[in-house]
Amino acid sequence: MTKFKSLVFAAVSSAALAACGSAGGDAASRDSIRAVGSSTVFPFAKAVSEAFVRANPDFKSPIIESTGTGGGMKLFCAGVGADTPDMANASRRMKASEFADCQANGVTDVIEIQVGLDGIAFASTKGGITMNLTPQQIYEALAAKPYGKDQTAKTWSDVDPSLPNEPILVYGPPSTSGTRDALKELILEAGCKSDPEMKALKETDEDKYGQICTEVRSDGAYVDQGEQDNLIVQKIEGNPKAVGVFGYSYLEENLDKLQDLPINGVEATYENISSFAYPGARPLYVYVKKAHLAAIPGLKEYLAQWTKMWAKGGDLAKIGLVASPDDVMATSQKAATEYTTLDGSTLK
Repeated sequence: MTKFKSLVFAAVSSAALAACGSAGGDAASRDSIRAVGSSTVFPFAKAVSEAFVRANPDFKSPIIESTGTGGGMKLFCAGVGADTPDMANASRRMKASEFADCQANGVTDVIEIQVGLDGIAFASTKGGITMNLTPQQIYEALAAKPYGKDQTAKTWSDVDPSLPNEPILVYGPPSTSGTRDALKELILEAGCKSDPEMKALKETDEDKYGQICTEVRSDGAYVDQGEQDNLIVQKIEGNPKAVGVFGYSYLEENLDKLQDLPINGVEATYENISSFAYPGARPLYVYVKKAHLAAIPGLKEYLAQWTKMWAKGGDLAKIGLVASPDDVMATSQKAATEYTTLDGSTLK
């Protein structure tokens, strides 16, 4: 980028972000995109970033931080201005409470883009423990208080005699991760609701239901490995009795070392996630501050780069992203190029 163009961008950025009413006052403007959030979306965002820089050499490389979905949303919704992120990557949809925080802090125009699908994969090292699991078995193995009772299962066979007589040891994401949120919603809750009493409890005491159905045990059987899914891969590689929980893309990337543990007899594959036949299938998102579009150099072009790479058979599919259904992709294309904003009415 020429010195003249840099000065023009800086001037435009300062004026635009000042107009946003940044909570940080006269924060210095930025000449690079800043994104925070999901460790699952991180490798896709990096691939888009690299392609964006190749296609637009005048722009600086985006700064992308893997903070976890929850942590990313907190940073994103803290306000507008150069001292706040332009984008949040998320492995679940924005919550209504997060949208309310955004609105309260002046982040009033949020663009939501579903970039594709992913699956919550359960895996072990090749030659390691093998199981065909159900959401009910996973819930009973990992819940802090399954069905409201004390957790007594030490081995998988304690949960179900058909499972291996091996200690329960699961390496997974922390509470701030969107992968953990999806694990709760798609797998643990589904398993918990197999009990009619728990299903009824949701109608009478939603808080108690949430605690019983989604709180994960903390006695060492489930080990929080932080926001880096690659660490989970490394842990299970070194222990044939361990199970890992992470995004499907990490399983696909490491199929030479890892093996899938099916859920309800369905393997975590591109086709099964795309059709939602796989119980752990979930959408992935990026959220963008519309107020930053004119202020941050390259932000519009970076969004456009996503749209060039997310199709079935596209560059992101090669590293594990599953393409969204056609109608969803059309809506996402419009959001990424026409900058339609989220009204929050369908958020939970």
